[in-house]
Amino acid sequence: MNFAATENFKDELLGSDIRQLGRLLGEAIRAQHGESAFERIENIRQLAIRFRRDSDASAGALLADALHGLNPEETTELLRAFSFFSLLANIAEDQHHTRRSRAHLIAGSPARPGSMVHALERVSRAGRAGALRDFFNNACISPVFTAHPTEVQRKSILNCQMSIAQLLGKRDQMQMTPEEDALNTEAISRGIVTLWRTRLLRTTKLSVMDEVENGLSFFDRTMLHGLPQLYSALHDTLSKHDASWAETELPTFMKVGSWIGGDRDGNPFVTAAVLRSTLARQSTQALTHLEGELKKLTSQLSLAHSLTGCSEQLRALAEMSEDRSPHRLDEPYRRASHGIYTRVVATRKKLSSPTASANGAAEAGVYADAAALLKDLDILHHSLIANGAAPLARGRLRQLRHAVKVFGFCLAPVDLRQNSDVHERVVAELLARARPGLDYLSLAEGERASLLLEELQGKRPLIIPFVEYSEETKGELDIFHTLRDMQALYGQEAITNYIISKADSVSDLLEVALLLKETGLMQAEPAQLAVNIIPLFETIEDLRNGPVIMAKAFSLPVYKNLLACRGMLQEVMLGYSDSNKDGGFLTSGWELYKAEVELIEVFAQHGVRLQLFHGRGGSVGRGGGPSYEAILAQPAGAVQGRIRLTEQGEVITAKYANPEVGRRNLEVLVAATMEATLLSPDQAEPSSAHMAAMEALSADAFSTYRSLVYETEGFETYFWESTVIAEIAALNIGSRPASRKKSTSIEDLRAIPWVLSWAQCRLMLPGWFGFGSAVENFIAKTPDGMELLRQMYRDWPFFHTLLSNMDMVLAKSDIAIAGRYATLVQDEALREAIFGRIRAEHARTIAVLKEITGQSELQEHNPLMLRSMRHRFPYIDPLNHVQVELLRRFRDGSTDGATRAGIHLSINGIAAGLRNSG
Repeated sequence: MNFAATENFKDELLGSDIRQLGRLLGEAIRAQHGESAFERIENIRQLAIRFRRDSDASAGALLADALHGLNPEETTELLRAFSFFSLLANIAEDQHHTRRSRAHLIAGSPARPGSMVHALERVSRAGRAGALRDFFNNACISPVFTAHPTEVQRKSILNCQMSIAQLLGKRDQMQMTPEEDALNTEAISRGIVTLWRTRLLRTTKLSVMDEVENGLSFFDRTMLHGLPQLYSALHDTLSKHDASWAETELPTFMKVGSWIGGDRDGNPFVTAAVLRSTLARQSTQALTHLEGELKKLTSQLSLAHSLTGCSEQLRALAEMSEDRSPHRLDEPYRRASHGIYTRVVATRKKLSSPTASANGAAEAGVYADAAALLKDLDILHHSLIANGAAPLARGRLRQLRHAVKVFGFCLAPVDLRQNSDVHERVVAELLARARPGLDYLSLAEGERASLLLEELQGKRPLIIPFVEYSEETKGELDIFHTLRDMQALYGQEAITNYIISKADSVSDLLEVALLLKETGLMQAEPAQLAVNIIPLFETIEDLRNGPVIMAKAFSLPVYKNLLACRGMLQEVMLGYSDSNKDGGFLTSGWELYKAEVELIEVFAQHGVRLQLFHGRGGSVGRGGGPSYEAILAQPAGAVQGRIRLTEQGEVITAKYANPEVGRRNLEVLVAATMEATLLSPDQAEPSSAHMAAMEALSADAFSTYRSLVYETEGFETYFWESTVIAEIAALNIGSRPASRKKSTSIEDLRAIPWVLSWAQCRLMLPGWFGFGSAVENFIAKTPDGMELLRQMYRDWPFFHTLLSNMDMVLAKSDIAIAGRYATLVQDEALREAIFGRIRAEHARTIAVLKEITGQSELQEHNPLMLRSMRHRFPYIDPLNHVQVELLRRFRDGSTDGATRAGIHLSINGIAAGLRNSG
């Protein structure tokens, strides 16, 4: 096979899709705005391509003149056109990836990394196939959806994109007649016209319930069908490798979780009422899906009793059905299915109200829980198999049974999260009222822990009826009471985790335990605990102290007993975003790695099972990057078949908006977890030389990063003036404020807008700064230092993944464009001093990175990314240039709405073009 020709053909297919979508977008622009508008936008597009791809300096000068000459209306048209082109390019790329995957399977090519077939082949070759049953019996894999404080995309825009994507996908899945091809093209054109005429920006700020609805849309698109299909496909794949799997069913090892509606850290709009509404809305979504599937199943099960026998249990189900039609009296399967359907409808009606309660007598026809529904579906399943109709049991009924196991009646477990400072204040107030004169906040850590342990084992309640507590305390107690009510209504699986942000002491864990005790959710003797108490270690200091904190907690009999009633399992969440903002990219990655290694040792010493929850973002500066490589790069023993990780905002859209892409991403998580668990004993541990080198690199990178961000006078001013952070804070893109406090300090700023701001100006500073200086210092001090770093890149998955992610983010950066943003800084001396340091470190980092990886250009080892950037950058670059000019006008006092709207449009377009920017 001519590989180059094949790759060129693949490029051409993608290019053909992009050209077609671009042409149809051009027609939509021409139809609404006329030929002159189309020609103006097309001229700028061509100049941008010449400037970016051909390094044509004359084209660059002409491009600058063309952009400078735009009036406000023309600027808006350009911003919308280039933003929409990026969205259409996203569609074409996703479809191209799907096309390549399908072609790979059809051709019978070797299984690709990240697929279940590849994972099973690796496990079998390693002689570990016999461990697969234990793996699945104990596995817990959970992507967790979180609301994104900088999510820029409207749901209406996403709906248009998905409609276009489906039509584009049909062109690959069927051979079309000329008439069908013309109709398909016309339908795509209609979709693009609708997209072009749909407003890109929100006119009002999102509420929490808006975010809930946005999150639920991905269940409709992908999860509700894709996850059951994944279970079925995985079971079939396992059965092909080992026939004994055909006789058993897969345990429910993978569920999707959610923070949306339960994450209160810094978001005052997440209240007890919102939590109730969230769970009611989720329950409605789950049960509505089950209703629809049951209705379709009922129509399909037209099996006559005279032609297909049935079990006594099935006959009893049929007799209980309200379906008494004489036309169906001899169709027991259909009648049984209809009876199940009517009970699910009754269950939905009960559970769908935010005021629903578990109190009172059981209502007729209402299922007590999802297990009761599954029991009835199992009767259908076993009767079909026993009576020779197994193919029917493997159809819609199979997916339905998986859906009940995975989603239950609550759709997705909702995690609760709150900052440790809030718990501290609430406990202090409760103690002050119960023990007048006690100042809890003034106590040292040891005194706090002793007092809390005393209260946990005591019988006297802390909460005093009729006492008027502060609004904060009442709000927090209301959340805990609602947690208790929601578990009673929807089952304990509705809310299983309570996460403590900024946990930095044992008392942070005990405070939550005490609040659970006071609201009937925990007791010390005999030990009972309704939720998992999960510390989140976020800063560099917290990551370093986390293992010690957990060791101290495990040494407390009260806490250890609570773990015993939860299966001796403790989850720990690791914060990638704040640790990066605190210490820089390299140090964050290294401290996370070391924390995991130390946690593994501590947990083993105390006989506690470890489950890690990775708080990763979309961008490299927030722990983002390919999930498959990230999971395999974990230290040995860190995964152990159990992993949770956050999926945030734009990443949810990129991974799960398209059903095929979504299912592929779910499969990647399973495959990577399996390989990391079953193959990790065979992986070589990093050598002491590698560890020492990382320690030295981290120390120097940390010093370089902190020196710039936290120790350089005026850096805060530089950041606020050279980026769009102020405009992001004012944009209607999330329910949560961009900063934890009403200040401009870097410490108070949330990590997500911090990273997004640097991405918008194309510096991507949180994803690389400090590495170049660290490497130069290391080489200067270490004989053969460069050869050692190359060896680390080649042999150590952690270091390889770290540098691969840095490579990707640097490839998306553009120091020339970043220099234009620097001109927005009013103080010339400050501008030159800080941007000069950044520019030098940028060049230094690229040089050493290429030397370590052996590349002549960034992303040389990733042709897919190179191709993507070649298509995208000519459309992103003009958006950056326009954004700078709009920022200049706005900050010079422009009050027209078009300028502010233009800035917001440019933020949207650049984020869409970069894809993983926040």
